[in-house]
Amino acid sequence: MATKYFALLTNIGAAKLANATALGVQVEITQMAVGDGNGALPTPNPAQTALLNELRRGPLNALSVDPDNISQLIAEQVIPESAGGWWIREIGLFDSSGDLIAIANCAETYKPQLQEGSGRVQVIRMILIVSSTDAVTLKIDPSVVLATRKYADDAVIEVKAYVDQQLAAHIAVVDPHTQYLLESDIDKYIPVGFPLPWPTATAPAGWLKCNGAAFDKAKYPALAVAYPSGSLPDLRGEFIRGADDGRGMDAGRSVLSAQNDAMGVSYASNGLTVKNILVLTNRTGSGADAIDGLAAGDAFADGGQTSSARLSVRSANETRPRNIAFNYIVRAA
Repeated sequence: MATKYFALLTNIGAAKLANATALGVQVEITQMAVGDGNGALPTPNPAQTALLNELRRGPLNALSVDPDNISQLIAEQVIPESAGGWWIREIGLFDSSGDLIAIANCAETYKPQLQEGSGRVQVIRMILIVSSTDAVTLKIDPSVVLATRKYADDAVIEVKAYVDQQLAAHIAVVDPHTQYLLESDIDKYIPVGFPLPWPTATAPAGWLKCNGAAFDKAKYPALAVAYPSGSLPDLRGEFIRGADDGRGMDAGRSVLSAQNDAMGVSYASNGLTVKNILVLTNRTGSGADAIDGLAAGDAFADGGQTSSARLSVRSANETRPRNIAFNYIVRAA
């Protein structure tokens, strides 16, 4: 049985394709036209420069290489439901210069209009065998074309595959967001056992208050390294002081040792010299010492120099600076 429906390059199309292949350039396919063949099924003729009776011409929606045959091109056009009212029997492909590159006939199909009571979106497809698919390209205006369902489905699959690939690559990286701290970085900046002031009465999850309580060394092994005794220091009402560590300012103390409050003893001299003393009596008072070298009737003069000091202080049962109370807490794990 002879082939009834087929597509072929026109003479102009064959010449342009051969020239493009030789020069390494491309023929830009831009439009597809349909016609009714003047009421009869036409036989494509390579000498044609136009359809027998063109009814509609519009931009291509897709032009791709047949995945099952790399020598075949598949051209597609979507005709919207608003166009129609005629039969389709012939198809033509045009390049950017308006030349008819390929021509085909097809099984007769009627394209109705909505006004007729039945409208549909119709996809016209032409499969064309060429010597080199690399020499043909699609040039379209994306603002006026419609996508076929297959094109949309393929695009969705392609995008999904791309997203899946990117997501898999992202997940595979150990640290895809280097600008953010990892949970493991906490050990570097706030090691277990490091005391911090905390403004509420309850420690947050994963932290313990420094209240002298014992902790489970098996449960918190890292904390046990910092506090081998198994008990946290009681920092309630206490100030933290830097360990002497060989300086000699607070010698004889070990790290984490406690120290009671104390008042420092000081001595001061005004540098004055006693010159003359008049001793009325050398009798000593209760708990007083006699003045050596002076007898009754001897005189003392200090040259008019006097010295006095007076302080007004707040009193308490401890010596302390101004302060604000916080709870001390430590990372437990």
